Amino acid sequence: MPSKHSTSDLTTKEEQPIKTQNTIEELKSKLSNKETEDCAAMIPEGQRGHHPPPPLLTEDGLIIPRKPANPVKENSERQNLHKELMFNQKIGKNVLNQKSELQRALEKQKENRAKKEMENHLATKTPELEKAIADRAKRLQANTNDEKNEDDKVINKEFLQARMKLKNRSDSK
Repeated sequence: MPSKHSTSDLTTKEEQPIKTQNTIEELKSKLSNKETEDCAAMIPEGQRGHHPPPPLLTEDGLIIPRKPANPVKENSERQNLHKELMFNQKIGKNVLNQKSELQRALEKQKENRAKKEMENHLATKTPELEKAIADRAKRLQANTNDEKNEDDKVINKEFLQARMKLKNRSDSK
């Protein structure tokens, strides 16, 4: 009889660890489901899509550590700026405008040359009548400027003479 007792004890002891493992796994799954439901209920409606996933568990039931969230990298403005900079670098565009003085002088010279060529091209393209009218307008404007300068000189001389006379009168009294 003692042998029967020992075999029945063995079978129940073997079954017991299997049952406890199953119940532990069931409890873990229920707990994780309950945690996600509770978390979803606690988070406001507008922010539900942004919550982190539930923690991952190891076989022993320990939480697997993960890196903390970096708010700088998650910033959408920073991400967009980074994408734009990478695209500009890919196409070879220098966004920071870091040019040497020689390059800037060369570009300025090229721009001036292009302006002169454009003016010459427009000048050759205009008809003779328009050229003649433009020349006559320039001459008339120059003549009026000269006449104004001469008038100013005459007025200035008269003004100086009148002032001198007044000064002499005030000094003599």
